[in-house]
Amino acid sequence: MIKYTSLNQYLKNTFGCKVYKIAINAGFTCPNRDGTLGTGGCIFCSGTGSGDFAEDPGLTITEQIEAGKKRVAAKAGEGKFIAYFQAFTNTYAPTERLKALYKEALAHPDVVALSIATRPDCLPEEVLDLLEACNRIKPVWVELGLQTIHENIAKYIRRGYSLESYDEAVRNLKARKLSVITHVILGLPGETKDDMEATVRYVCDHDTDGIKLQLLHILKGTDLAEEYLAGKVPVMTEEEYIDLVTDLLRIIPKNVVIHRMTGDGPKKDLLAPLWSADKKHVLNALQKAIREG
Repeated sequence: MIKYTSLNQYLKNTFGCKVYKIAINAGFTCPNRDGTLGTGGCIFCSGTGSGDFAEDPGLTITEQIEAGKKRVAAKAGEGKFIAYFQAFTNTYAPTERLKALYKEALAHPDVVALSIATRPDCLPEEVLDLLEACNRIKPVWVELGLQTIHENIAKYIRRGYSLESYDEAVRNLKARKLSVITHVILGLPGETKDDMEATVRYVCDHDTDGIKLQLLHILKGTDLAEEYLAGKVPVMTEEEYIDLVTDLLRIIPKNVVIHRMTGDGPKKDLLAPLWSADKKHVLNALQKAIREG
């Protein structure tokens, strides 16, 4: 059996109960969309800024948390919640606006932590100071969308920042005792298994606290979809993906929490790989492979 530290295990050990994430859409944008760096976003990014399963941005933060609680009420029981600022770039706004949104989430009695998805190049000093102050109230995790360490692939996906920017962000966050989660996409066009393994090794060697392994989804309406439909983008089979993830789990140290092993795109927009639409089946197959080691 492959040994690793799952998010569920970490949450139970840390908070002493079952903890659920509530995905929040706080109405942000991204420098890769508002014209600062570009207007199209990353090549794979949907129109919702990866917030396809987030709550209604027309609601307040408190209302979104309450809506999320109702969504999982049947299985949550006495559980607690993480307010997950997911859609677009969640540190890309004036600091006073960020402060109001974060503090509202922190004030909710059932919220035990914040998880904030952002870009490494959107963490100026005043935002880092704010995150540090919030972390004194309840734990704050900062999720950095690295995707790959390979600059040629980063350029192809229009990431818009260098690996050095990621390294600097990790150093700055860790200096303020903030937890870092790194998001990696598996199956990017042009990457080999060795390339993906190199990214995971790099992340684990550079002070991340957690990692998300995300299968590349090709979604309607993205620039990646156009390339896929033109026959330029191969996708992994389920068997290839399971073999890859189990191999990666063997090299990830136990102190790095596995926050995700696959992920799912909205079925109405998913072009490929279609096998990923049955997330429960994929997770069960992964667990079987992990047990068999």
